[in-house]
Amino acid sequence: MSPAEEEKSLPLPERWPRASKFALSACAAAVAELVTFPLDLTKTRLQVQGEAAVHRNGAAAGQAVPYRGMLRTAAGIVQEEGLRKLWQGATPAVYRHIVYSGVRMVAYEHLRDSVLGRSEDGSFPFWKAVVGGMSAGAIGQFFASPTDLVKVQMQMEGKRKLEGKPLRFRGVHHAFMKILSEGGIRGLWAGWVPNVQRAALVNMGDLTTYDSVKHFLLLNTPLVDNSVTHSVASCCSGLVAAVLGTPADVVKTRIMNQPRDKQGRGLLYKSSMDCLIQTVQGEGFMSLYKGFIPTWMRMAPWSLVFWLTYEQIRRICGVSSF
Repeated sequence: MSPAEEEKSLPLPERWPRASKFALSACAAAVAELVTFPLDLTKTRLQVQGEAAVHRNGAAAGQAVPYRGMLRTAAGIVQEEGLRKLWQGATPAVYRHIVYSGVRMVAYEHLRDSVLGRSEDGSFPFWKAVVGGMSAGAIGQFFASPTDLVKVQMQMEGKRKLEGKPLRFRGVHHAFMKILSEGGIRGLWAGWVPNVQRAALVNMGDLTTYDSVKHFLLLNTPLVDNSVTHSVASCCSGLVAAVLGTPADVVKTRIMNQPRDKQGRGLLYKSSMDCLIQTVQGEGFMSLYKGFIPTWMRMAPWSLVFWLTYEQIRRICGVSSF
């Protein structure tokens, strides 16, 4: 058998390993995103409530904060906008995770196995896992930033309707085209700096924690590479990711949701640092953790669903465990 024929006889994961891993992680992320999306919408609504910069600019004069807490926010959305609105913005969110999760997972494994390298005993030092996780998250989020921008802005459409403001978008395609026409190519990457910063922190919590906890358990406990080990590692990764990523997530959401001039420049914040300073000065340090509970309650099941699905899909398709 010739080398070409021999290559064609190999299963797809062996012929195109990175493409296969990209597709598998994208499928797992899409499932996790659809299951937990209502918590993401709730988190976004909470993060823009009581925004000091909006009040200073008179855009919310006389308006009361409509919701208090995660459950009341979710209940208020269902009562005032309808049950289906809990999934408003889900389409660009799925698009985002297809790009984001696919790129970050492939990038992390490449960094771990080829660039940074494991130790001689097969372990991956914690500092290398931190570097790999933050780098992979930043790379993945940069490519996915336009879809994240559309997701955040579409999630706020229901609130605009309740406030008597005209809707900005008719759908995902219209949102992309409108943002592109108003701000150009650069407009699609509005807020990408805090977005990438958040992704780096979240993946230091998610990828680094999952990989480190999983292999620590395999090396130091009787646990084997199964769903129990994956569940414990994913629960740890979801909590750490929420603690590290929420402040950057608040800043990212506010920058992406702020009104812009004809040149695409933000009217409320000059930069992510300016948004951070204004938020802390106007609302206190703990305002950086607005939406933490739904963020954590979303990240925990998201991590659980994603990692369990991803590991099982890899096993079914004949790809080695992560």
